[in-house]
Amino acid sequence: MTYYIIIIIANILIGGMIGLTGIAGFLLPILYSGFMGMPTAQALALSFFAFLISGVLGSWNYHKAGNLDLRLAALISIGSLIGAVIGVRLNLLIDEAVVKRILYAVVLLSGISILLRKDQKEDGSKSPDVHAAIESGDASASPVSQNKSKQEARISAPVCIIFGLVTGAVCALSGAGGPVLVMPLLVILGVPIKTAVGVSLFDSIFIAIPSCIGYSMQCDIISMAGVLMVSLISHGIGVFAGSRNTSFIKPELLKKAVAIFSILIAIVKLITG
Repeated sequence: MTYYIIIIIANILIGGMIGLTGIAGFLLPILYSGFMGMPTAQALALSFFAFLISGVLGSWNYHKAGNLDLRLAALISIGSLIGAVIGVRLNLLIDEAVVKRILYAVVLLSGISILLRKDQKEDGSKSPDVHAAIESGDASASPVSQNKSKQEARISAPVCIIFGLVTGAVCALSGAGGPVLVMPLLVILGVPIKTAVGVSLFDSIFIAIPSCIGYSMQCDIISMAGVLMVSLISHGIGVFAGSRNTSFIKPELLKKAVAIFSILIAIVKLITG
């Protein structure tokens, strides 16, 4: 009974954090393999089934709230689907400890970059063109549309696909889920924080699908059907609650919390291995 209680509480809490910030999914394989002593394949299979649920529920709620750039998400997900297949296969060939250290080094640098980065809203500066557009009442040239057009011009389709392929491979291989790596990197590229969370959650669906299939084939999925069902239900509850309440958190506060959390976890994992 204690075994199931731990799984339920952990999935509700981690799912809630994923719904709010897009990160924390990487705690699931750590819980399953490190704390509960599950075989790696089983731990990763359970984790990626949960990431599939969190991706679907979370990205849907972010889409309804207007915080999901479908063009950006679709392009990245194309690469991630291919990358995840590669990552699962590489899991059999590469030392997982090496990949995880690389992952957390990237997470650490991403978190630091988010804290140091200043955007237009933070420093209060606007370009002359934006001021002119506001004064003339030209809605098509508003800061939001200006920011969106700049974002689309900056991140081209080939770059998005390659970005998704690389991050998808690393996340599928290491069990990170996706958002913990994808979301901070998108913020660095200039994507608004909540949009970055929504895109990373959508992208995690396409990392999770090949990962669920690949890791399930390496373990007895039938024998863990009960644990899988309990984890999916509790994880779904957490994600749904978290992603429905993002409006209560200011974007700037959310960005700093995500960055600090990423830095702390990365430091702990790099030190402890």
